[in-house]
Amino acid sequence: MDIDLYLNPIDLSGYEFADKASRRRLGDVVNAYIKNRSFPELKDFDIAIIGVLEDRNTVGNKGCAAAPDQIRKYFYQLYEGAYKTRLVDLGNIKSGHTIEDTYFALSSVVKELLKQNIVPVIIGGGQDLTYANYQAYEDLGQIINIVAIDPIFDLGKTEQEMSSQSYLSKIILHQPNYLFNFSNIGYQTYFVDQDAIELMKNLFFDAYRLGFVRSKIDEVEPIVRNADLVSFDISAIRHSDAPGNKNVAPNGFYGEEACQIARYAGMSDKLTSIGFYEMNPEFDNHGQTAHLVAQMIWYFVDGFYNRKDEFPHKDKRQFVKYHVAIAGEKDDLVFYKSKKSDRWWMEVPIRSQNKVKFKRHHMIPCSYHDYQIACDNDIPDRWWQAYQKLM
Repeated sequence: MDIDLYLNPIDLSGYEFADKASRRRLGDVVNAYIKNRSFPELKDFDIAIIGVLEDRNTVGNKGCAAAPDQIRKYFYQLYEGAYKTRLVDLGNIKSGHTIEDTYFALSSVVKELLKQNIVPVIIGGGQDLTYANYQAYEDLGQIINIVAIDPIFDLGKTEQEMSSQSYLSKIILHQPNYLFNFSNIGYQTYFVDQDAIELMKNLFFDAYRLGFVRSKIDEVEPIVRNADLVSFDISAIRHSDAPGNKNVAPNGFYGEEACQIARYAGMSDKLTSIGFYEMNPEFDNHGQTAHLVAQMIWYFVDGFYNRKDEFPHKDKRQFVKYHVAIAGEKDDLVFYKSKKSDRWWMEVPIRSQNKVKFKRHHMIPCSYHDYQIACDNDIPDRWWQAYQKLM
């Protein structure tokens, strides 16, 4: 598929790169689709950056379409990590005559990258672009988990038009549906209707309040490790650290925490795409937010090149298996601990008729804390929620 039909080259002429330094900056190692250069051969890369100059469906944050090139400005000045970075920048998605055209173009590009085992990193525009990212998996017939770092749930109302604050409802209601689980990280209760919280519970989706996550940041790792797609709304970061968003609030994640979450995402062997949305240069202060997003992408890339290639459902010899008996329950809870990384998973029973459909989802990433809960004769919430879907 000739995806270059959907992309415009970028201009890197004003960027500052290394001058024969021993340690190269990312601008020196990335293969970018720039003017007067042919479109890159995809087979040589692990990660692809895609800019999207689109903000027609953002809510109260017009101007975020200009984010991609501002983020690149800072990203390409960062130094490469202690690994060979096989990174390509495919330029910016052409803005369609209608926003549906832009969605189609982005979905088509992401689908082709997924087919070639290249991880798309989407930058720019409104968070409604998550819907286009999701459609790429639908076209591949793959049931997925989505994790959103966001101060609200973006459910909107059933009759509401597609927007950056209603895209999740469109995903849930879309048929055929390929969403297995949705997790929200960092919602702020005063921004969320109680009916929406109840709906999330009824759908057996996960929602973690900002205060809980910030007090136990390491508990984010298994949540993100279970994701196929991560969508990061920059308004989830506090104003003092990321002012470049019209909807930003005083509370939120610190910049260091946002970078840590991005690294967790990169380290996830399961994750195959990520997007960073809602950064608005019009409200940015001396490029502070663009610089932070650039560092978040750097941490994602760093996490990617530190993946452990751990899949308990494929090779259990690399794991220690634990059986935990629960009083009143017929079967034990089964946990697996990696010999390589000390990370944990738990196995959830699955009906025989669903084994092919949900084979990627019955081994749930968890933490040592979940194992401790089971040892205390209780069943972890993560296990129950997955069980409700699989049985």
